[in-house]
Amino acid sequence: MKTGQKVAAFLVALAAVFAVSVWIGNVAGPKETTMAAAEELPGGLQATQDGFTLALADPIATAGSDVPLRFRILSPTGVPVQRYVETHEKQLHLIVVRNDLAVFQHVHPVLDPEGTWNVPLDLTRAGDYRVFADFMPSGGPALTLGANLHVAGKYDPKPLPPASQSAEVDGFTVTLRGTPKANEASMLTLSVTRGGKPVEDLQPYLGAYGHLVAVRASDLAYLHVHPMGAPDDGGTAPGPDIVFHTTFPSTGAYRLFLDFQHGDVVRTAAFTVNVSEAAQDSAPAPTGGGGHQH
Repeated sequence: MKTGQKVAAFLVALAAVFAVSVWIGNVAGPKETTMAAAEELPGGLQATQDGFTLALADPIATAGSDVPLRFRILSPTGVPVQRYVETHEKQLHLIVVRNDLAVFQHVHPVLDPEGTWNVPLDLTRAGDYRVFADFMPSGGPALTLGANLHVAGKYDPKPLPPASQSAEVDGFTVTLRGTPKANEASMLTLSVTRGGKPVEDLQPYLGAYGHLVAVRASDLAYLHVHPMGAPDDGGTAPGPDIVFHTTFPSTGAYRLFLDFQHGDVVRTAAFTVNVSEAAQDSAPAPTGGGGHQH
């Protein structure tokens, strides 16, 4: 074989090896990395997950005290989901927070026969909001999907409040005990007092004595956690302590919102916490689950 023919044959073989290497890399490497990254995402960062989509009827609203919000959950085939699994006494929980985390609402929309959810929101304070739909479709996975809602009007953004171990709401004091750690199961105890005395007659709300939502300040990643025990388990006291087990997906600042009911009124206590690194010898905590840690 002449020298020119040898060089040409070598170049052809080299090109073939390169093409095969690229194909193998695309099949084995990036796909696995992408899948792993998707599994690690906290809840609420995506409008679409596992084929289900949170679709707002209108992502723009005008500031007001009783603003209707309409939305649908679309199935992988693109049709509205009409059947849901009841979770904590409701088919769907809707959490609405302003991007600066100065405004929080936990409401329960009504589903019409065509698969559209409807709920009035208090959007008196203008700004950009994140809407979280926490639900489980019949036959599907538990999901938390998020979408943006832009509320026109005079916007006065607030800085994130400093970290604190206590919060005041309507004469109640809620105290937080426990040290949250990233990627490690953390036990948090929230104690409710009034006038310096422990509140020992909390009322069940959505099947529990308290509900805790955590939102990461940097990107509004969502965690919805529920307390240990239940009002009807024969061992869980109706206060003053509500104990939660949760895992924070990263370090940084989070805003915690505790819903509790007393005297037939649901109140919300809010805290800022700074989550630090877990101990080096601690095993990484499980991730994924669309923000659910029940």
